[in-house]
Amino acid sequence: MRYIIDGHNLIPHMPGMSLSDPQDEQTLIDTLIRFCRQKNARITVFFDQAAPGFAGERNYGLVRAIFVPRSSSADQAIANFVRQLAGEARNHTVVTSDRMVQAAARAHHAQLMSSADFSRLVMQTAAAAPSASAAEQSLSPEELKEWEDLFRQYGSPPDDLTP
Repeated sequence: MRYIIDGHNLIPHMPGMSLSDPQDEQTLIDTLIRFCRQKNARITVFFDQAAPGFAGERNYGLVRAIFVPRSSSADQAIANFVRQLAGEARNHTVVTSDRMVQAAARAHHAQLMSSADFSRLVMQTAAAAPSASAAEQSLSPEELKEWEDLFRQYGSPPDDLTP
């Protein structure tokens, strides 16, 4: 699934996130990265009011963040993005509660999801994710020594790399 997200519209709907937090955008991006991994999704998230020198695109693997300069708005950037997708827009879900963005998405036959509904989906997905068992989290000192000994018996690392 491919999502196009109005970032500042979503943040107030995400538990534990606030637009007043200076790290709100990065916190949302980190959450979206985990969601993408769990759902095999791709996300393009738009944030407006980018600080001078910070506007532009950043790639975070499955998440692409677009920081819109102060001279424009994320709403307009999303509408333009959906328009440029043309027929491909049908394969995307636009996540927003903004009526102007919803209208632009409908005009190009993109699917829609409210920010509140998407927030619930993210939380349900996170809750359903299996947590790592204690054995998967770390090795005991004895286990670590066993692995080191096993690797040492095969000589030096390739290209004489040392840890």
